[in-house]
This record gives sequence, C-alpha cells and structure tokens, in this order.
Amino acid sequence: MARRLYPLGIQTFAEIIRRKMVCVDKTAYVWNMAATGKFYFLSRPIVARYATIVVMALMCVHTEAGAQTRSQLRDSLKVAADRLAYSPDSTDLRLKKAGYNLRLEQWAYAQDEYDYILKREPGNPAALFYRAYTNEKLHRDDFARRDYESLLTVVPGHFEGQLGLALLNQKSKRHTEALDQINRLVTQYPDNAVAYAARAGIEMEQGMVALAIFDYEEAIKRDSTNTEYRIDYTDALIRDRRTAEARKQLDELVRMGVARASLRDFYKRAK
Repeated sequence: MARRLYPLGIQTFAEIIRRKMVCVDKTAYVWNMAATGKFYFLSRPIVARYATIVVMALMCVHTEAGAQTRSQLRDSLKVAADRLAYSPDSTDLRLKKAGYNLRLEQWAYAQDEYDYILKREPGNPAALFYRAYTNEKLHRDDFARRDYESLLTVVPGHFEGQLGLALLNQKSKRHTEALDQINRLVTQYPDNAVAYAARAGIEMEQGMVALAIFDYEEAIKRDSTNTEYRIDYTDALIRDRRTAEARKQLDELVRMGVARASLRDFYKRAK
C-alpha cells in the first residue's frame, strides 16, 4: 500500500484532499459532544484550522443560538453583521452570521453567505453542508443534492453529509439510493445510535416494519435514554401488532418522565 503524507504546513483542506494526504474525519463525534458532556478542549493537533471551523459551525446553531429568543437572535445577528462589515472576508464571521440567519429561518440570507464563502473556498465543508440544508428549506432539492455530493467528495465519509443525502433521497422517493446510503452509514458508524434510528425511519416509510423494529432496538441499545427513539419504536411495534410489547414501552416512557397524557393515542392503539 502506498504511503500517504501527513499535511504538515498545509493550510487548506482542498489541498490535503487533492494530494491524498492523511486526514481522519471526526465529524461523527460532533453529535456525541452536543448530547453528552459539558466542557471540551479542542487542541490544535487534534482539530486543525479547517476542522475547528467545521466543528464550531456545526455546533453554534444548535447551542449558543439555540438558547436565545428570537429577539436575542436578531440582536446577535446585528452584532455579527456589524463585525462582518469590518472583516468582510472572514469565513468564521460569515458562518456565524449565517447560523443566526438559519435560526431565524432567513433561508435566502443564509444562502447568500454560503454562496460568498464557496466562491472563495469551493471546498469549505461547513458552507457546503449548511447550504445543502438551506437549499432543502428552499425546496431546491436538486441543488441540495449537489452540495451534499460535493461535500462527500471533499470529505468522504462525512457523517452528517451522508445522513443528509440519504434522507433527501428518501424524501425525493429515490428509495434504493436512500437505503444504499444509509446502509453504508451504519456500516461505517456501527456504534452510532443516530445512524440506526435514521435507517429505521427510512425503513418505516418504505413499509419494512420488521427491519425498522430491529434498528430501533439497536438505536436504543446505544442511547437508552432517548425518548424519541422509544416512541418511534413503540409506533413500529403497534404497526406490527405487537401490542403487549408496545404497552411495556409506553409504561417505560412514563417511568422515564414522559407525560402519560401525551401518550394517550399510543395507549389507545396498543389495546
């Protein structure tokens, strides 16, 4: 097997990929970082410049911005826009501003920021991923698919990119492609509960209830406290006429703190 060089002194991700240098994709850990733990130290040897941008862009929309009211988001957006006026070529600031645009559902404004970044940095992973998401919100599925595919060319094996593309293909009724992609994702990330739950959702939509039940069970094994997985699992059990097992899951959800009133319809269906 040919030796691959470490990207010492290389500052652009595109060059690392073009020259086939060593690169380890760690984006699957972003979900675990968001869902567990409290404080993290991102050291440069582990997270290089381009990866720091990706990690912070992926997380800022769901953490800092997610905790703000709409009024606070608008204030933060104004601050980000003012700062950007002094540093118009700052990728970090444009990603941050676009993140606020996303939270405020200002899809066109967010897309403008990603377009600007990608004109200067065609292989920027964060901009590609979030522009794909934005295109979906604008019902531009073909453009979203191109962005996901471009992202996976730049970062093969990117967890969120593969997941987004699989779900987009399922939505577009490209069922075979969706299943192929989600199966590859589960194979690549066998310990990831999200991958199993996503595959179960696709299988449910395609009428493969027995397979979906198996995958929900695997997701719950990996994330036993996730109530959404258990609710979807319960729905699958009811559809498969396994009502006794469904009732056990409903009782477990109540023990986990889910309000019984919110599960009333499920209890009726599980009789």
